[in-house]
Amino acid sequence: MNIDQAIQERRSIRGFQDKPVPQALLEEVIALANRAPSSMNTQPWHLHVLTGEPLEQVRKGNTERMLGGVTPTRDIEDYAAYEGEHRQRQIEIAIQLFEAMGIERHDAERRQDWVMRGFRQFDAPVSIVVCFDRSLLNNTIAHFDTGAMTYGLVLAAWARGLGAVINGQGIMQSPVVREVANIAEDQVILTCVALGWPDDGFVANDVVSRRRPVENVTKFLGFDG
Repeated sequence: MNIDQAIQERRSIRGFQDKPVPQALLEEVIALANRAPSSMNTQPWHLHVLTGEPLEQVRKGNTERMLGGVTPTRDIEDYAAYEGEHRQRQIEIAIQLFEAMGIERHDAERRQDWVMRGFRQFDAPVSIVVCFDRSLLNNTIAHFDTGAMTYGLVLAAWARGLGAVINGQGIMQSPVVREVANIAEDQVILTCVALGWPDDGFVANDVVSRRRPVENVTKFLGFDG
């Protein structure tokens, strides 16, 4: 698969086969993602790859705390509620997903179950916890750099037949993740990536989010014509 194909065809995968992912394949994916550019070659990222019992412990801890009403605790400042066009795009993808899954607006139980799937890392066989050096916490370039590496991660995975979704819900109870994964305090937990072999029967996996055309996001200056 060439880079154009991977970028064009990649989509967020939220349903996975109950099938392990070999460590050697994950190392290959991470080695490619590790080639991401970073400011002054700082390479601020750290990855913690969970599967099996450690991942089940995180799922259990996240679920118990969320259902118990524990306020989410993240290492990074939580973003405010989206407004305007950003809120509209958030609603649009939610509608696409709920329609694909046949979840009605009034079906509170299924809507709640969908939300909890995120805290369970979408029941994926692998969760990659993405961190960066705490000394760079107030340096927004470190967030940008780590994001570039994370995008490389999901593209490299997709090119090898793996599916992934970048999943902030999975680390909203960051103390659970830190304890289970034994993540050092000098690392900031930024997000996680749920990853595995896509379940072709999970209809939400076919959802493709709509994108704005180039002319709506780009301004060209100094070009002829």
